[in-house]
Amino acid sequence: MDISAEKSRGEWYDSFPGKGIVYDMSSVALSDQNTDGRLRAVTGLGKSGDPRAVRPLMDLVGDQDPAIRRGAIAALGELKSGRPVEVLIERLRDRNEQVDIRRLAADTLAAIRSTGALHGLREFSVDAGEDPEIRSYATALLAHLGTV
Repeated sequence: MDISAEKSRGEWYDSFPGKGIVYDMSSVALSDQNTDGRLRAVTGLGKSGDPRAVRPLMDLVGDQDPAIRRGAIAALGELKSGRPVEVLIERLRDRNEQVDIRRLAADTLAAIRSTGALHGLREFSVDAGEDPEIRSYATALLAHLGTV
């Protein structure tokens, strides 16, 4: 057996902590200089179904590049983990954030459907100090889920 092939793609290689495709994609998503490469890695993390992808995606929700933030939020919606609820609520409440990204954060919270995610959406939807358009959007999401 060719050990180099096994080492780069096999079970043996993936069994080491910090090794494997999720870690490789995380490294690219977090530190590559090429935005297109980072976006492909972010998308791959979301499609991986791997819980190890949640932490790096959570870190990317606050990235300086709006395309990366958007991609990370969408990827977290695919993973449906309850772990990023707080960072998604922060992004939803960030009045300096782009409206489409704030809406995507609301969509992702609705997709996660955990108690914390739905509670955060409910609190946001009744906060008179928030943007009425986005509050209305959150209320519509909750109504669609039958949780209003």
